[in-house]
Amino acid sequence: AIDSLPSGIKANKDAVAETIANNVRSKIIQEHLNNPAYYDRMSKLLDEIIADLRARRVGYEAYLKKIADLAKRVLTGLDDATPEVLKTKPWLRALYDNLKAAGAPTVADAVHEPAAPAQAAYAAPEDPKLALALAIDKAVRRVRPDDWRGHQARENVIKGALWPLLGKDVDEVDRVFLIIKAQKDY
Repeated sequence: AIDSLPSGIKANKDAVAETIANNVRSKIIQEHLNNPAYYDRMSKLLDEIIADLRARRVGYEAYLKKIADLAKRVLTGLDDATPEVLKTKPWLRALYDNLKAAGAPTVADAVHEPAAPAQAAYAAPEDPKLALALAIDKAVRRVRPDDWRGHQARENVIKGALWPLLGKDVDEVDRVFLIIKAQKDY
C-alpha cells in the first residue's frame, strides 16, 4: 500500500501514517450503518493505534503492523471472536454484534411454529446472543413482505416479528430494525 502512494507522501513517515489512518477511517465510516457496534469498536482501536504512534509508545514499523491488522479486520468485518457460523453471513454477524446479551427466545416464539431441524444446521446456540440472532434472522426471512423498505405497513410486519424476540421493548425493536433495514440480504 505504501508503494502505491505518491512519492511526496512516501518520503514522509508521518504523512504515510496519516494517509493510511484516513483511508481506514473512511472505510469505517462507510460501513458503520451496516454494523454499528463492530465499526464503533474498530474506530476506537484506530484511535488507540494513532494515539500510541503520536505518543511514541510504538515505533513506525509496529504502527504499520497494527494498522495493517486493523485494516484487514475492517475490510472483512470479522473479529477473532466471531463465531464460526457467522463468518460467511455478514447480515447475521451484524445482528449478533449489535444485540444485547439476553435470554434467547426460540424461533417458535416469533413465527408460531415448532423449532425446525434447519435451526440446528446453523449452530448449537449455546450462546444466547447467537441463538437470538438466529431466531431474528429466521423470523425476518419468514415474515418480510416483498419491497418492504420504505413502506410503513410492511416494515411494521417485520417489527411485529421482532417484538416478542426482543422482550417487547419498543426502543430495542426500533434499534435492531434499523440494522436489519441496512442489510442487503433482507
